Amino acid sequence: MLRSTDPGPSQFDPSESANVCDPVTLEIVRGAIGAAQAEMEALLERTAISAFIREKKDFYTALFDRDGVMAVGSMVPIFGDITGPVFAEFSPDSMRPGDLYWYNDCYGSRGAVSHSNDQVLLAPVFKDGKRQAFVMSWAHFADIGGIRPGSISPDATEIFQEGIIVPPTKLIDAGQTNEAALAIFHRNSRFPEQSLGDMRALMASVELGVKRVTEILDRFGADVVADALAQLLSRTRRLVRSRLAETFPYGTHCFTDAIDSDGHGNGPFKIRFALTREKANGHDRFIFDATETDDQAPGPVNFLMNPGVPGMALGLYYLGGDTSQVCNAGGPQALDEVRLREGSLLWPRFPAPLGMRGLTMMRTLAALNGLVNVAGGGAPAAHSAYVIAIMRGTFINDSGVRERFLLADGIGVGYGARPFADGIDAVYFVAQENYPVEFLEVGYPVRLREYGVVRDSGGPGRFRGGCGIVREYEILAEELVLAIRIDSVQNPPWGIAGGMSGGVGRVTVNPGAADERVLAPLSDGNRLQRGDVLRIETGGGGGHGHPFDRPDAAVLEDVLGGFVSYEAAERHYGVVILNGVVDHAATRDRRAPRFPVLAFHRREYVDAIT
Repeated sequence: MLRSTDPGPSQFDPSESANVCDPVTLEIVRGAIGAAQAEMEALLERTAISAFIREKKDFYTALFDRDGVMAVGSMVPIFGDITGPVFAEFSPDSMRPGDLYWYNDCYGSRGAVSHSNDQVLLAPVFKDGKRQAFVMSWAHFADIGGIRPGSISPDATEIFQEGIIVPPTKLIDAGQTNEAALAIFHRNSRFPEQSLGDMRALMASVELGVKRVTEILDRFGADVVADALAQLLSRTRRLVRSRLAETFPYGTHCFTDAIDSDGHGNGPFKIRFALTREKANGHDRFIFDATETDDQAPGPVNFLMNPGVPGMALGLYYLGGDTSQVCNAGGPQALDEVRLREGSLLWPRFPAPLGMRGLTMMRTLAALNGLVNVAGGGAPAAHSAYVIAIMRGTFINDSGVRERFLLADGIGVGYGARPFADGIDAVYFVAQENYPVEFLEVGYPVRLREYGVVRDSGGPGRFRGGCGIVREYEILAEELVLAIRIDSVQNPPWGIAGGMSGGVGRVTVNPGAADERVLAPLSDGNRLQRGDVLRIETGGGGGHGHPFDRPDAAVLEDVLGGFVSYEAAERHYGVVILNGVVDHAATRDRRAPRFPVLAFHRREYVDAIT
């Protein structure tokens, strides 16, 4: 069993001493660091080659203090200890200006990187010869070798089939680049030009970050910046601990969720969380326990969850998008202990495959929402996991030459309704985006026949769950092999407080034709050819509150907007609409026998998700 502990509130708190950085300067420093991050990300977005970075925006940046503790991060709840893997191989005291460190080793980093496509670059920042900070840029590379193009496949049975593994490596030593290491890495990609261009963009982003943080140090001084970072960490930690105390009474609170399958005929796999609040030596202790989670999967849905992830995710929930707050290691520090079981779905043994871990990661985040809700908090209902469709094949270009292509299309889903608002429609993940139609049609041998929301996919409720997306592609390639990743078909996203579960996803080839076929939701090796039509429908989010409590005007707006059908308006919401107008008398009659509800809904109402 892995136990990650933090000293808790007895640890020295910098805010308890006189601060070198005053409150006004603190906000200026925070803003300056945010501007540096934004500039790093803009450079990366505008200079990278692959679509997953340039168009999908699957990249992040962060700033760490002189000891490697994340002081300012991005609003992404999957980060753990990024610097620790490098420090384990390279002493921070041995580092020099101009050094740059690189890795993508999931197991070697204890899940700081959770699948091998993600490349981390980390550089120290010096002032007057002393190490003062670290900057990081991180991005998903399109292909790094492995069993199939794209390097992530439902077919994988071990991580060696998911591409080249890079342990913590000194990529630049005092300004001298290790070109041999880069050449080995790029040689393992089926698309080396993309790999080369993306790495150059990532390296440039870190170089820019070092420059901008150095300017901040020159402007404010090392002591002021160090104190500012310490205050930002302390502020987040205090806020998260206070919100945990408001949410969780003393005792143990439990929640269970599930993913459907691992793509190899196994499943479902249960994710079981417990959070205990106890009193020890006069102080509160918060203990997160995932040891009851099911055993690891043979297929690639294992999520090597760094012990920092639960606190980071809970921290982001409690920060609530407040731009005055900072996402940093204060979230993980708010938990006193994290318990994980080796050999489980959330802490698999090497070399279990991890490539499709995003599916389990998204269900993990939904389960954390459930944990907050069973304790009486106001977290959203469950969301679907974003869908991945990986198309590889060949086409005849304008010069008549057969050319190879790789399209990894991540497609948004519906998010869960909140206690005060509908769920968000058609969202991929955090700041990442769905590919525009124009980009797809210009860059790849496909034609988009339909792109919109999936009607009735949002879970009914006083607040409706977000709707998923439909994309219908006409295949223009000569040949195409498709990998698809959809979850929450057997176990749809749960609704809460009377809200109903969200709709499920579906993948169909040649819908409505004589040769129509429905593909397995987590599968690879699906062959298509020119003229075939591929229809992908993604799932929705769970609803919140009794559907009969939704104002009939809101239901009418949903119907006219294409989010809810006339039939579902009457069946689930009790709202009768005729010729585009609410029949108020019929609606009153339909809503009069109010159907009973329980705490959660997953296809049916239940007291608890099990």
